[in-house]
Amino acid sequence: MSGAVKKAVIPAAGFGTRMLPFTKAVPKELVPLVDKPVIQYVVEEAISSGIEEILIILSTGKEAIINHFNPAYELETRLNTSGKTELLLEITSIGRGAVISYIYQQQLNGLGDAVKLAETFAGNGPFAVLLGDTVLDSNSELPVTGQLIKEYSRCGHSVTAVEAVPEEKLSRYGVVGGKWELPGCMQVETMIEKPAPGTAPSCFAVASRYVFTPEIFPALRATPPGKNNEIQLTDAMKQLAASGRLNARVIDGKRYDLGSKAGFITANVEFALRRSELAGAIETELEKILQKRKSDRV
Repeated sequence: MSGAVKKAVIPAAGFGTRMLPFTKAVPKELVPLVDKPVIQYVVEEAISSGIEEILIILSTGKEAIINHFNPAYELETRLNTSGKTELLLEITSIGRGAVISYIYQQQLNGLGDAVKLAETFAGNGPFAVLLGDTVLDSNSELPVTGQLIKEYSRCGHSVTAVEAVPEEKLSRYGVVGGKWELPGCMQVETMIEKPAPGTAPSCFAVASRYVFTPEIFPALRATPPGKNNEIQLTDAMKQLAASGRLNARVIDGKRYDLGSKAGFITANVEFALRRSELAGAIETELEKILQKRKSDRV
């Protein structure tokens, strides 16, 4: 199955329990990476990869995500009248370049169930899936989703992003195994979710980005609920792998998990240090903090 990948699905319905109590009232996808919410980075990655239509899957109480991508006329008027042209352009460009629509996952029955809701939206063509609480920073001209689309164009079937993970951390992720077709491109033969130490089929873990053909939907319908009575996307992906219809692409980039407290803090520090107007002050304060910690330990 071939065709241009012009549609993307962004699941954003989870509770965000790893970031409580902050996410009690604020969607985890709106946690800031410096001064921009995570899901905005995700949408921008999709658009930069050639995506033209985006479906964001929400749950009740996450209407703030819709508000973020909707126009804010009063704010825009205030910025315009006060001469803050640069900031006005930044605000009005949010989400520009794609048509964004929304659907609600009424019961939070897992990532697989969320993706299943996108069947009508996806139609008969391929589509990308980008998890809404994870930023992937590309090292190349192609965004990570664009890298997957390129691999899909080569192999013609579903593709998952993977990254090399230290052995001691593999038990946190879904891990793939298979045969390499090209450098960085694997035909997946097996997947193990959170493997026990010493049982992982490789060091490559699934990395929050996918391109699926419509074959994923019958696989999801055939997937019974698993842990916590949820439909696991990885279980459906195993069915594709068993039929030789799943590839993995090692990302040329880095993943930032903003859904965890440690990931949120370290990513904010790293991204802030890239900003010339912030780097100097932050470096100075970090040096003070670290020096104090060292002296307190003595």
